[in-house]
Amino acid sequence: MARKRASDKARDFAVQAAGIAHERHCTDIAVLDLRGESPATDYFVIATGTSDRQMRSVADDICVAARQGGLERFGRAGYDHARWILLDYVDVVVHLFEGEYRQYYDLELLWGDADRVDWAGSPQP
Repeated sequence: MARKRASDKARDFAVQAAGIAHERHCTDIAVLDLRGESPATDYFVIATGTSDRQMRSVADDICVAARQGGLERFGRAGYDHARWILLDYVDVVVHLFEGEYRQYYDLELLWGDADRVDWAGSPQP
């Protein structure tokens, strides 16, 4: 039962992070459900930013929302160059890409078997 609650909290945070990215004008936002597919995390949030400044702002806002929700960030990478910012919350990993980098790494193809979460139709916590 505790694992289900943790998974529900992770899903809620992934949806919230996608919503923040959308509100801050990121494009092509996807939430991938990796439960049963990845031993490392439950959800990927993937979004494309428009500039390094915008991507840092989105990352900052997601970090604030996580702290307010009682989530601790395990790691952050790419913030200084802002071509691919990764925020690791263990059960949720957020990827904010510059368009060229997103196309190159193509995480959706790599995790093509993963289900997509309908985050846009989900209520924001």
